[in-house]
Amino acid sequence: MMRRTIGIVDYGAGNLSSVWRALHRLDYRCRVSSDPEVLNGPDLLLLPGVGAFPAAMAKLHKHGMVDYLQDAARGGRPILGICLGMQLLADASSEFQATPGLGLIPGEVKPLGQARWHIGWNNIEVVKNDPIVRASDGCSFYFNHAYIFDAPPEYRLCISRLRDAFTIGVRRGNLVGLQFHPEKSQGAGRQLLRSVIEGLCRD
Repeated sequence: MMRRTIGIVDYGAGNLSSVWRALHRLDYRCRVSSDPEVLNGPDLLLLPGVGAFPAAMAKLHKHGMVDYLQDAARGGRPILGICLGMQLLADASSEFQATPGLGLIPGEVKPLGQARWHIGWNNIEVVKNDPIVRASDGCSFYFNHAYIFDAPPEYRLCISRLRDAFTIGVRRGNLVGLQFHPEKSQGAGRQLLRSVIEGLCRD
C-alpha cells in the first residue's frame, strides 16, 4: 500500500499531538502547517479542533484558512474534520453567538440539549451503507462535546444516543466529519481512521 501523507491544519485550536501520534501509529506521514504551500502536497487534509466554535472560526480566518479550505473542498481534496473540526464544516453555529461556519456540509451546530455535556465512551450506529464506516457499526468511541452537528438525513453517516439519537458522523462526497475522537479511541479508533482516510483518498 502506498504510504499516504496527511496534512494537519494547524490554526491554533487543534488536538494536534494526539492526532499526529495516532496517524504515525498507522504509518502515515504528517505535515502540520497553516501554510497553503505545505498543505497543497498531502493526500488528505485533516481539520482537528477543540474549544468553542466562534474562537476556532476566528483563528481560521486569522490564518487565512477559510478561503483555502473552501477552495480545497470545492476542488475535490479529501478533508476529514474531527470533533470541533467536524462542526466547522457546517453552515453555522449557535454556540455563544450566531457564527458562520465553512459552509461545506449543510447543517447547523446546536446545543446537545438532552445533556449539558457528552463526555466518555459511547457506541455508534451506522445509518448509511458507506464502506468507510460500515465495519465500525456498534463500536465504542470516545466523546467530549456539548454541541452537535444537526445535518439533513442525506448527509448522516452515523448516530449515537443518550436519551435521543444525534448525528456524530457526516459525509458530503470528499468531505467527512466525525464528532468523536478516533485518535483517542484505541484500536477501534485507529481502524476507523484508516478506513476513512483510505476510502476518501481512493474516491
